[in-house]
Amino acid sequence: MDRDPVLTLEAQARAALKRGDIPAAAAAAKSMILADEAQPAGYFLLGIAAAEAGQIVKAVPLIEAAVDRGPEAEHLAQLAKLLILLRRDGEAANAARKAMDLTPGDARTLDTIGCVFTRLGDHEGSVEPFRSAVAADPVNLDYRYNLAAASSFTGRVEEARTHYEAIIAADPGNARAHYALAIASRQTSDSNHVPRLKAALSGAQKPGDGLRIRYALAKELEDIGDPEAFTHLSAANDEHKRSLRYDFTQDEAIFDAIETLFTQSGQTHLPGAGNSGKAPIFIVGMPRTGTTLVDRILSSHPDVESAGELQAMPLAVKRLAATSSRNVIDPETVMTSGDIDPAKIGDAYLAQASHHRHLGTARFTDKLPANFLYIGHIARALPHAKIVCLRRNPMDTVWSNYKNLFASQSAYYAYSYDLLDTARYYARFDRLMAMWDKLFPGLVLQLSYEKLVADQEEQTRSLLKHCGLDWNEACLTFHENSAAVATPSAAQVRRPINADAVGKWRTHEAALQPARAFFEEQAIPIE
Repeated sequence: MDRDPVLTLEAQARAALKRGDIPAAAAAAKSMILADEAQPAGYFLLGIAAAEAGQIVKAVPLIEAAVDRGPEAEHLAQLAKLLILLRRDGEAANAARKAMDLTPGDARTLDTIGCVFTRLGDHEGSVEPFRSAVAADPVNLDYRYNLAAASSFTGRVEEARTHYEAIIAADPGNARAHYALAIASRQTSDSNHVPRLKAALSGAQKPGDGLRIRYALAKELEDIGDPEAFTHLSAANDEHKRSLRYDFTQDEAIFDAIETLFTQSGQTHLPGAGNSGKAPIFIVGMPRTGTTLVDRILSSHPDVESAGELQAMPLAVKRLAATSSRNVIDPETVMTSGDIDPAKIGDAYLAQASHHRHLGTARFTDKLPANFLYIGHIARALPHAKIVCLRRNPMDTVWSNYKNLFASQSAYYAYSYDLLDTARYYARFDRLMAMWDKLFPGLVLQLSYEKLVADQEEQTRSLLKHCGLDWNEACLTFHENSAAVATPSAAQVRRPINADAVGKWRTHEAALQPARAFFEEQAIPIE
């Protein structure tokens, strides 16, 4: 048929999508399909309309139908984006790579490919499409922000700073850029952004902007030793906690369920006949306690690569439990998981994790701190896996959690925006680790952060021995490791090991007194 009517309909559909008129976009796309079923664009746009309406499961086969009719970079990139949302990481990776191979020229497609690579933990791979997106559309600040973040993750810190400054020059109130620039490196009394941040805070208008800028301001004031830092941090955390509607009983119920499951009569506690693979090394613990440092040390070994903070174990348990809740972990999911064949959990975990491995090494690390909740599942599903749990002074742990802005929608760390909630969470973590040690003696190496920074070589030798790895000097020069780091500790782990963070809670000792009093009541030593 004559392509002109179809092209006209395509323009109508795209215009409708741009203005948010989903029904009009869908109607135009359906007309395109009726006019010419062999053309991919109608299926693609109908799929995008479904995705914009929140119907991701419906959208995927429509866009797959478009790809089947002739692969185009735009179609493959958007398919990859949707597959990531469905946690179909392997398929997403294939689609994104195919899209990149088609050498796309439009900025949106390039940026989408970069975002997919980022979600897969391939931060180095994301740099090229992000750079190309910025080159194609230099004024788009979202594209430039993504490039800046990828540059920071991959150690291109000066390049990242340049991009963040360009964003702020174009948009002085850009909260994301202000925060990212603040955490990119340690500020000094001679070089900081405090005056600019205070000006941005006073002018913040968009929802959430003031919150992020206040965190940035608190961080920089903390860097330069200004006690005003705590005032801003406390205000930001109070606001954030209110927005999350968090109550500690939510996490308490999860801890209770785990303890019940693994101590109830008839539950198997011994390592099970799960997957026999020995590749995984789980690095767990409270966040901000040295997990990134240990991950960096281990991944400096030639036989080990870092797969990042994987959701593979939580997702394996959730999917196989097949509970109806939207939360990846909740009491129902925990209790139901006791009936799952451990081998199935192990197989599902390794399949999901494989899409985040890029170097082909014999071993890999998974440094999702919250995997300490799943140690019982790991023991049964992956009996040959190694587990390292970081332990840090309770007061330093509370302080490092309280002052950090975690991913805004992360359910794992909602406790961290209140001092007492954080202390309560630490107490339950401590209790759970004691249970794991009792149930699975010798399974977990409890590694002291303070001992590690005080005697790096001795503790590293113990770490490698526990993980079944031969000694390698490269583990002592982890700061020379060029691999990407996508955590708040990125700046720290690119420096040689040091004790700068030990005892930092004492800077705000008076303000942290409620947490200290709680630990004393619970007989948890803080020295």
